Amino acid sequence: MRETPRPQGTVGDTGTEPPQPRLGRALAHTPGASGSGTPHRSDARPPQTPRGARNTGQDGRLGTTPPVPGRPTTFFFGLLGLCALLFALVTWQVVADGPLREADERLGPWITGSRLPDGAAEFLADLGGVSLAVPVLAVAIAYAAWRGHRAGTYRWWLAPLVAAVAMAAVPVLVIPLKELFDRTGPPGMDGSGYYPSGHTATAMVAYGGAALLLLPYLRGTYARRELVIACALLNFGVGLGLVRRGYHWPLDVVASWCLFGIVLQVMVLVVARYGHRATEADR
Repeated sequence: MRETPRPQGTVGDTGTEPPQPRLGRALAHTPGASGSGTPHRSDARPPQTPRGARNTGQDGRLGTTPPVPGRPTTFFFGLLGLCALLFALVTWQVVADGPLREADERLGPWITGSRLPDGAAEFLADLGGVSLAVPVLAVAIAYAAWRGHRAGTYRWWLAPLVAAVAMAAVPVLVIPLKELFDRTGPPGMDGSGYYPSGHTATAMVAYGGAALLLLPYLRGTYARRELVIACALLNFGVGLGLVRRGYHWPLDVVASWCLFGIVLQVMVLVVARYGHRATEADR
């Protein structure tokens, strides 16, 4: 039987001493060093244990459990704070007749004179009406409740209920703010009370809430992404139509986007917090 030849030692090595690893190789496998640990695996990866640093669910998607990889809860609170800050800034400028309001009142007539056809602008503005937007949300609420009940989802009724409450909050928030700020409308519009825009708020909650209710039932990242993009474009179109037809100033629309963006984020956080069954991993 032939023996495998032993590696040749260098000058000064003893024949009985096993070969010593090189310094660079030893450092490469030192715990905490880059590339260390078990071969073919990086120490930066979490251990493959039953609970080893794994995310248990998703935050921000209705009916799921936090947190989402790459989208932690702090992201939503940061976005919520940004919307609140923008709403406060816009409101302050409108009330104080600041430079932002002056720019707004110069931009409004420019948008009104744009080339968007009157018929298309009127149609987009009408999409923010209660008669069109609320039935869309009602259908989404009914569908989400049916799917959740049929699947036996824990607290299947919570997301539809929160969406209905969010829609009910639109007049509760908008009407007092209109009376409080009492902003006059664009040229050609009579009276005051145009800030913030009620049509924009209705569209924001109706179409945004419907999208949030439907997202868990769509398969594939692309379908969800297309729904979110369609919802954003629809709300932008409603705001553009309102300004193009001279029904609102641009800041009236922006304020509603900010204010009811907060409402939608609260809707997401409430469902993410209370819409799942608590487990040992959540405690």
